[in-house]
Amino acid sequence: MEVASLYREPEVQEEIAWGALELRDVFRIYRSGPAETVALRGLDLRVEPGELVAVFGPSGSGKSTMLQLAAGLDQPSAGEVRAFGRSLGRMSEPELAAHRAQGVSIVFQDENVLPWLSARANVELALALAGRSRDDARAALELFGLGPQTEHAAGTLSGGERQRVAIAAAAARKSPLVLADEPTAELDEANERLVLEALRDLRDDVGSTVVVVTHSQAVAEAVDRVVELRDGRVT
Repeated sequence: MEVASLYREPEVQEEIAWGALELRDVFRIYRSGPAETVALRGLDLRVEPGELVAVFGPSGSGKSTMLQLAAGLDQPSAGEVRAFGRSLGRMSEPELAAHRAQGVSIVFQDENVLPWLSARANVELALALAGRSRDDARAALELFGLGPQTEHAAGTLSGGERQRVAIAAAAARKSPLVLADEPTAELDEANERLVLEALRDLRDDVGSTVVVVTHSQAVAEAVDRVVELRDGRVT
């Protein structure tokens, strides 16, 4: 199933324009026996198509939970999560699987690549999992300044280069929504700057909407908009 078909269903006709990502009055409550942890409490957030948004907040503010919901890896306890107008909660299992494979890419703080594979093979694997041709792998790596490292084992690359391989994979997949969880947390200033440039290129050259969870002031100064989460809601 093509991703485009997921985001053009009749249910979205009620809205003339929709956000790339919308969380509407979202609660996420985790229960363990009688204990209850409220990770999100009435979160409202809208990210426009083509935006590069940074989400700030202290530990425990709900940032990672928000990313899991946006990626379709978890469901809210209450409220609604939409991607380009489609409610993830109303998707069938095949549609959710297509959303995870083709509609969204996640760049984690670490462990984005398989260290024993080359940079090219890592991008090709991401393309194969998304059901796309592997032919775009090399061009994507070159777009993010990794042409000389194409055949290098990912485990031999620097932290910043590995992050750019993950971003190149998202670009090659043409992911409309990219979620990045602390992508510069373990990097020095020079590599942080390169990863930030790569995220901006993802927005400008590929047209992806990018949401970055971060604690970095440098990231905050480089994005279109900053959102702060505290106690499970936008402040």
